[in-house]
Amino acid sequence: MRDMLLQAAGIATIAVASIHGVLGETRVFARARIEPERLRTLIRLVWQTSTVAWAGGGVLLIAAPWMASQPARHWIVATLACVLAFAAFANAWATRGRHFGWMALSAVVAMAIAGY
Repeated sequence: MRDMLLQAAGIATIAVASIHGVLGETRVFARARIEPERLRTLIRLVWQTSTVAWAGGGVLLIAAPWMASQPARHWIVATLACVLAFAAFANAWATRGRHFGWMALSAVVAMAIAGY
């Protein structure tokens, strides 16, 4: 059961990362006016860096049950739980709780910890 929770957390993490990337491009940056253009490109790349990092973390959560190392599993879960919990907190604080992202990230953190 722990392994399934960890893998579900990984799949959910990849889903949240994908939604984050798509919404960023279609909703946020489609409307944002950022000058100079070079700065706009930089901010978009930084935004998508978190998308790629979260997706990579999701892959690690999926793979963790098959690793022969318990310490590796624990470090993967602990690190990603901290990273995603901070992202959930920042999302909730910045949007005053009106965006679903913090709830999705919190659910991922809960599943990952349950699969610890």
